[in-house]
Amino acid sequence: MGREKEIHKILNQVTALLKSCSMDNPSKEAEALIAGVLDIDTSVLYSGSLIISDQQMDTISSAAERRLKGEPLQYIIGHLDFLGLKIKVGDGVLIPRPETELLAEKVIEYLKIKAGPVSVLDLCTGSGCIALAIASHFPNADVCGVEQSDAAFRYAIANADSNDICNVRFFKGDLFSPVEGEKFDVIVSNPPYIRTKDISGLQREIRDYEPVGALDGGEDGLVFYRRIFSGAKEYLKPSGLLVLEIGHDQSDDIRKIALDNGFIDIAFHKDYSAIERIFWGFSA
Repeated sequence: MGREKEIHKILNQVTALLKSCSMDNPSKEAEALIAGVLDIDTSVLYSGSLIISDQQMDTISSAAERRLKGEPLQYIIGHLDFLGLKIKVGDGVLIPRPETELLAEKVIEYLKIKAGPVSVLDLCTGSGCIALAIASHFPNADVCGVEQSDAAFRYAIANADSNDICNVRFFKGDLFSPVEGEKFDVIVSNPPYIRTKDISGLQREIRDYEPVGALDGGEDGLVFYRRIFSGAKEYLKPSGLLVLEIGHDQSDDIRKIALDNGFIDIAFHKDYSAIERIFWGFSA
């Protein structure tokens, strides 16, 4: 009973601290924060068997202070779950969102009906989450990930090692340049797509902590899409598939760019908020 009271008291203290800065759902945040920094399942918090040492209490307090300053919970914990993989994240790498999980799931569903070995290119791979999720589902697939940022590239390599995934090749460079001459069945990407002028209005957690280079899509948010569409057909096999995560209001512009570059059978898949979030199109 004493142990239960101890952890209950700590949970209440952290919840109150987070509530003081008007954080959404502070009790859930407190649970996730404490369980994350202790590297335990949240259910253990209520098991009655948990003993918190002084050193662990210091770690929890430090983590709570970091969260109060706006640092993303995932950075503080140091990892997140992405389709069953433990993906390390931190300073310099974009935090994968549920929409990006949906993007990877759509590619995985498509590849399940493809016959024989497949090749996949993930542009702007960041933490490597998309490439690694696909590779983990298809051990015989040849998966490549390309990333320009030094910090994000290091995370991608580390995530391949920590998840023991060997059928991914990560390259550092700008979009297609590191894979010149290669052809792929699928090209997938979650490129930067926020308009430059909109970045200052993003949530503090994103604006002040996540890398601007992974967010800024130029004046109209479409700079990377134009480059990807113009180059993709050279790197796709005949009838190859291009799949892209897009901004919440970009589907009309993306459709036009895709048609101008000769893509066919174009479709848009909606996210969990019924917003057209995933572009889907084939090379002619």
